[in-house]
Amino acid sequence: MEYNHKSLEKKWQKFWADHETFKSADTHEKPKYYVLDMFPYPSGAGLHVGHPLGYIASDIFSRYKRLKGFNVLHPMGYDSFGLPAEQYAIQTGQHPAITTEANINRYREQLDNIGFSFDWSREVRTSEPSYYKWSQWIFMQLFNSWYNNDSDKAELIDTLISRFEKTGSERINAVCDDDVLTFTGAEWLAFDEEKQQRELLKYRIAYLRESTVNWCAALGTVLANDEVINGFSERGGHPVEQKKMMQWSMRITAYADRMLRGLELVDWPEPLVEMQRNWIGKSVGALVKFPVPQLETNIEVFTTRVDTIFGVSFVVLAPEHELVSKLTTADQQAAVTAYIDKTSKKSELDRMSDTKTVSGAFTGSYAKHPITGEDVAIWIADYVLASYGTGAVMAVPSGDQRDYLFAKHFDLPIVKISDSQQIEEEADGNKDGKYINSDFMNGLNYQEGVAAVIAKLEELQLGKAKINYRMRDAIFGRQRYWGEPVPVYFKNGLPYLIKEEELPLLLPEVDKYLPTETGEPPLGRAENWKYEDQYEYELSTMPGWAGSSWYWFRYMDPQNTEAFASKEAVDYWKAVDLYIGGSEHATGHLLYSRFWNKFLKDLGFHNEEEPFKKLINQGMIQGRSNFVYRLLGDEGKATDTYVSYGLKDQYNTIPLHVDVNIVVNDVLNLEKFKASRPDYAAAEFILEDGKYVCGTEVEKMSKSKFNVVNPDDIIEAYGADTLRLYEMFLGPLEQAKPWNTNGIEGVYKFLKKVWRLFHDAEGNFDVSDAEPTKAEYKALHKIIKKAEDDIERFSFNTSVSAFMICVNELTDLKCNKRAILEQLVVVLQPYAPHISEELWSLLGKEAGSISYATYPTFIADYLVESEFAYPVSINGKMKMNLLLALDLDAKAVEEVVLANEDVQRYMDGKALKKLIFVKGKIINIVV
Repeated sequence: MEYNHKSLEKKWQKFWADHETFKSADTHEKPKYYVLDMFPYPSGAGLHVGHPLGYIASDIFSRYKRLKGFNVLHPMGYDSFGLPAEQYAIQTGQHPAITTEANINRYREQLDNIGFSFDWSREVRTSEPSYYKWSQWIFMQLFNSWYNNDSDKAELIDTLISRFEKTGSERINAVCDDDVLTFTGAEWLAFDEEKQQRELLKYRIAYLRESTVNWCAALGTVLANDEVINGFSERGGHPVEQKKMMQWSMRITAYADRMLRGLELVDWPEPLVEMQRNWIGKSVGALVKFPVPQLETNIEVFTTRVDTIFGVSFVVLAPEHELVSKLTTADQQAAVTAYIDKTSKKSELDRMSDTKTVSGAFTGSYAKHPITGEDVAIWIADYVLASYGTGAVMAVPSGDQRDYLFAKHFDLPIVKISDSQQIEEEADGNKDGKYINSDFMNGLNYQEGVAAVIAKLEELQLGKAKINYRMRDAIFGRQRYWGEPVPVYFKNGLPYLIKEEELPLLLPEVDKYLPTETGEPPLGRAENWKYEDQYEYELSTMPGWAGSSWYWFRYMDPQNTEAFASKEAVDYWKAVDLYIGGSEHATGHLLYSRFWNKFLKDLGFHNEEEPFKKLINQGMIQGRSNFVYRLLGDEGKATDTYVSYGLKDQYNTIPLHVDVNIVVNDVLNLEKFKASRPDYAAAEFILEDGKYVCGTEVEKMSKSKFNVVNPDDIIEAYGADTLRLYEMFLGPLEQAKPWNTNGIEGVYKFLKKVWRLFHDAEGNFDVSDAEPTKAEYKALHKIIKKAEDDIERFSFNTSVSAFMICVNELTDLKCNKRAILEQLVVVLQPYAPHISEELWSLLGKEAGSISYATYPTFIADYLVESEFAYPVSINGKMKMNLLLALDLDAKAVEEVVLANEDVQRYMDGKALKKLIFVKGKIINIVV
């Protein structure tokens, strides 16, 4: 019987499904191991060969851990709320749930074809009401909680209310809005319900506030910072502008320090850890108040260089700062309005990255220097961001390059404040010298200066030491339809939660998936959708990251109707042991999921500070594009003639992408090319050596480049086991690598070689019970050791090479010994599960799956060499090799060597002067 991947793979995929082979036990005497993939958004395009890379790696590791005696949880589901399904719904009128269901069915078919060992009984879909009920429930807990800085954790809002009732706001150390009230317990009790609720909203972890957001009119929604690239939406490339809106937000900043500390507890790639550190952006500095007497208010500034306060020559506000309109004088109104409008069209990233363009507008107003009392001009400029710090900076041109360029451009004062500063051509922010032109700080060094200024500001009640974070509170809402409804209704303009027993709050039906004519989100179109028939529901839906911020818990207990997961399940499975996914989620999903994990820990629902112990970012499999070269005629007009790659420089041509699926080893199938498009039907070719050779380029895999390779096609031609092995063989897991089918045939032939080890020349199953030779044991135990070491290091590509070497050695040894092949197939199983299952069953194993066999024990003695092929030289010239036992001493070696007929022939009757013997290396005969 020949190796038939099609029938064999379908057989075992059906067996696994029928027997629920990979269903995990909730509790077990075995140790647990939780392997998780970042679950996919089910797009209409389905999977291409780049998508399964991480899934294959996690599946190999899951299968290996089962062989090592672990109870493995390896689930899969779908992050099924999202913009693409909604965009399709807007275009076609088809409900997003219908397209999402169809896409999921397609994904499931493709995933099953690759032979993954997922526990499908635990599948989750974030758009299912039984799932998003718990997303809504978690939102309710966030709304009903506050962050207590004294205990450094979230607590229920009832504990805050109790303290308000007893002692008012005194000694409350909370993460909250800046404008909280000061009141006594009696005053709190005297507040009406509306006033109490407005005040509590300033403390809640989930809260409403006016925010400057990234508004994308084309998509009709607010985007997170990580979804905006160079002023355009990541999805669709639509323009994005800054605007103010009332938004739900989450106080993720309450967890900033814990999130930094938590990075010390995990085994994550250092570049990703550094990205999170930078995103959180901890800064130690001071908060300084610049009085504005005419408005009876202060401009608050956060600075990391409070020691430079005597170098301040102007203050700069973000154009969006709330005081700008009040500060702008009549004669500056037009210039300020024009500047604000211009800035609104730039993204924050554009404003941060453009360090060369100097622009700004004077408000016409002045603040007072907090120490000297002198007038300080107030400007606005786009290099100050409303979302960072306080949205205002104290400009010190002598110490900051942007301030320096601004001062030069607008002819503002530049004050030298240190005797070590060199500021003739640029700012100099060094901390080495002694202060000058700095009042009471003159003659002090940096450390002394910082302490002195903070003490002075505290004395004047115009400043204090402060820690700031670059990370902002997370906006938690989208003005779209296809997302989780927020379980909130409004009474007297204030948000209230629906009752817990009323969950889930279902998505209502709407006639269109567009905003209403009055600009409300699509949920505003729902008829008769009111709480208790009178109160308006929140019309925004939750953001795309809501469902993915807790999904690993739901896999632990997906059918639970009483909790997001039972205490028993959470206590058993704990944190994810291995998490595999793309690095593009570094500052999105991986931040939000850590935040929700810590919050749920604070409320006692589990005990793990970090959700993902080890994280691996798989590299991208890039497309390997092919090109044809169209001949250009007179005046550059395109012809129907195509020139082969090696001849193109002899002609005037233009390169065109061509479908890689009609190219084999870079040679174009001419008939398939002509049939691929009507405008190619009349194509003629200038060939080289009778073939049309295509050009190549490595670039991102995408439909527009015609370089997408469907895994279904690879599986049809070569099988899933070949695809799995080949994706690992392409290179190290974490590195980007181009897809190239030129080597896939070799992997397919390798599996055929494996098959032939178990069969005779006529294709009959033929395995011997004879005792293996030392060489056969040696080949086996080398791969047992190598494969185990490589899997533990996630070095899957080197394992595949080692398997090929092993099978070649066993083939050369004509090995068909049961004692060897039984163990070999177990070691191979994580990589090539289908062929391994079939061979395991042919070996006569009891009913069941090889998936729960035991990984073979490595015996080092089999790798200890007992013989060595010594190179034998005569008078320094190599003559021959002689196989000798390694335990022979020098005298015994001399006797054996001199008695050898070939040695005597090479000595040619000459007398022996001496024999030099280096054990395990050389023998040199001097005659």
